[in-house]
Amino acid sequence: MKSSSKGGLVYSTEVGRTCPECRLAVAECGCKAQAKTAPAGDGVVRVSRSTKGRGGKSVTLVKGLALDAIALALLGKQLRTACGCGGTVKDGVIEVQGDHCDLVVDALKKRGHNAKRAGG
Repeated sequence: MKSSSKGGLVYSTEVGRTCPECRLAVAECGCKAQAKTAPAGDGVVRVSRSTKGRGGKSVTLVKGLALDAIALALLGKQLRTACGCGGTVKDGVIEVQGDHCDLVVDALKKRGHNAKRAGG
């Protein structure tokens, strides 16, 4: 049987429940606190168009936002509403369905972000 890379100790009689990532007691664990901090960005929001892995359909990608997960989801909702289409937020990147780069750049600049078009 293969051992999982995330497998390991999850409970100890000495400290109780332990974090599977850092293997410290849950009370002393800093993994979740680090995950909640805002990712560092260079201050420039890059908007690009991509079709990779989507069967030829294009999406507009918004990268480089130094926001936490909740604020990023809220901004994604506002951008999708402004474009009148669907989309999602994955791994700190906002994906808006369709080619709406210019519209997204304008909407981001209205909200005070330093946005620029990236790619071709």
